[in-house]
Amino acid sequence: MKKPLVKVDVLDASPKNSNKNSRRKFIKLGGLGIAGSSFLLYGCSDDDLFNPGGDVGGPDPVDPDPVDPPVDAVFDLGSGDVGILNYAYALEQLEAAFYAAVREGDYYAGASDEEKNIMDDLYNHEVIHRDFFKAAITAAAGEENTLPDLEFDVSSIDFSSRDSVLQTAMALEDTGVGAYNGAGDRIADATYLTLAGKIVSVEARHASAIRSLLNPDSADFAGDDIIDENGLDLAYDPSEVFEIAGGFIVTDFTADNLPEPNTGS
Repeated sequence: MKKPLVKVDVLDASPKNSNKNSRRKFIKLGGLGIAGSSFLLYGCSDDDLFNPGGDVGGPDPVDPDPVDPPVDAVFDLGSGDVGILNYAYALEQLEAAFYAAVREGDYYAGASDEEKNIMDDLYNHEVIHRDFFKAAITAAAGEENTLPDLEFDVSSIDFSSRDSVLQTAMALEDTGVGAYNGAGDRIADATYLTLAGKIVSVEARHASAIRSLLNPDSADFAGDDIIDENGLDLAYDPSEVFEIAGGFIVTDFTADNLPEPNTGS
C-alpha cells in the first residue's frame, strides 16, 4: 500500500530590510495529484517511508552491497493537537513565504502606498503567526516533533502582475480561513482553540482586504463563494486544503495521523 505524501518548500521570509544577500530560492514546481481524499504526490512503499535503512533492497546475490540506497525518513505532522498545530504551521509558512516574494516583486515596487502598506501588514501578520506556531509546537512537543522549515515554489506566479498577485493572495487567504474552520473541531485543548479562533479572524480580515482591492466597493469581501446559505464561512478538510495549496509545496511530509473531525457523537 502506498502512503499519501504532500510536497512543500522553504523561502527566507525575513523582513525586506534584512540582509540583502539573503535571496529567495525557488525550486521547480512539484505536481500534486489527488487520489480520493488523499493528497498524493508520488508513491513510495511502506518500507521506503517507514523502515529507512531496514530491509529495503536487500543484498544482491552477486553484489553483496544493497541494491537501493537508504531512504531518509519523511516527517509526519503528527496526531492530536500537535498534528493540527503543525498543519496550521505549514500553511502559515506558505503564506509568509508568498508575501515575502510579493515584497521582492515588480508589482510591489510599483504599487500605491496604500497597497504596499496592506501587503506589508499581511506579511508581518503571517510571519508572526508562523513564528508563534513554531514556538508553540516546540514548547509542547519538542523540536523533533516540530515541522521543519518548508520550501515553496512560487515560480508559477507573475509577481510583476497585480492581478496575478492579488488573485493568488485571495486564494491563499480564503484557503487559510477554510482550513482553520475545518480544523477547529479537531483541537482538544481550549487554549489552542481560542488562539486558532483569534488567528482565523485575522486571516478573514486579510481575505476581505484582498477581495476589496480586486473589486472595490463591491460585496466580494463576503461573497457567496466563501459564505454559505447560513451566513457561515466555508470549512475545508485538510485534503481539500492541500489540493488547493499543494502546487506550491516542494518539501515532502506526510499527514497520516491528523485527528478526525469531532462529529459530536
